[in-house]
Amino acid sequence: MRLLLVEDEALLARRLRKGLQEEAYAVDLAATAAEARNLVQGTSYDLIILDLMLPDGSGLGLLSEWRQEGVTAPVLILTARDRLEDKLSGFEAGADDYLTKPFAFEELLARAHSLLRRRQAPPAEILTFVDVRLDRARREVHRGSRSLQLTPKELALLEYMMLHAGRVLDRLSLAEHVWDSGYDARSNVIDVIVGRLRRKLAEDDEPQILHTVKGVGYVLRAAPEIL
Repeated sequence: MRLLLVEDEALLARRLRKGLQEEAYAVDLAATAAEARNLVQGTSYDLIILDLMLPDGSGLGLLSEWRQEGVTAPVLILTARDRLEDKLSGFEAGADDYLTKPFAFEELLARAHSLLRRRQAPPAEILTFVDVRLDRARREVHRGSRSLQLTPKELALLEYMMLHAGRVLDRLSLAEHVWDSGYDARSNVIDVIVGRLRRKLAEDDEPQILHTVKGVGYVLRAAPEIL
């Protein structure tokens, strides 16, 4: 899942980004309305976390622009404004949820999970493919009776591929949904992470389910096909 965090308080932004990345989310960071506007123009986000008080404009104005332009990503407003009229203005502008500062990271995470569940298909908390089971709430993966110890990025990659099982995913699609704006298209990081995940999925000589489609990308499939 790829998130956009729009927050101008540098320390808070770094802490939130780190916490979200540890939960296997790819997170782009914008400190200004201009940066956020540019990022949304070029990327389809699964969730936007938006501060209302930005140095170069109003978060509410930015949100209204996005909704008028057809941006459908759920938006969680994050702000120190706690008056009822502020909250109502936020929802009228198109917000999906509203969290006031100060807050506990666990609450922000719970609200983010809730918004993402509404957006995703299938909405199930448990994803399954063949004998692989991914608990999205607990962030746990099993193949048969074996527990897989995955890094956050490996977990995010597997989750995205399980949501699109049977579909060949190219590197651009994986980069857009699993990595953030720091991804270097010239690097082989996707191939490296896929390779590590593939080995973990078939550690005990189980049939391999993560296959390479030469010249195209990768696919979760119960058995390889000649392509």
